[in-house]
Amino acid sequence: MPYVNIKITQEGATPEAKAKLIEGVTALLRDVLGKNPATTVVVIDEVPTDNWGIGGETVTVRRARGA
Repeated sequence: MPYVNIKITQEGATPEAKAKLIEGVTALLRDVLGKNPATTVVVIDEVPTDNWGIGGETVTVRRARGA
């Protein structure tokens, strides 16, 4: 049973976009690895930009300064 965890910043990914991600990842595992879609689990975690760091600073700070 494949388990895929997608982490994205919490910035308004629509329910439709998330559904496409889930569908696409499930299809990719089926097509590439022959995994059964009925037992494939895909979880999307939306992380606030204050809780996501790159290069020692939060994404919130990086985006505020235009990085």
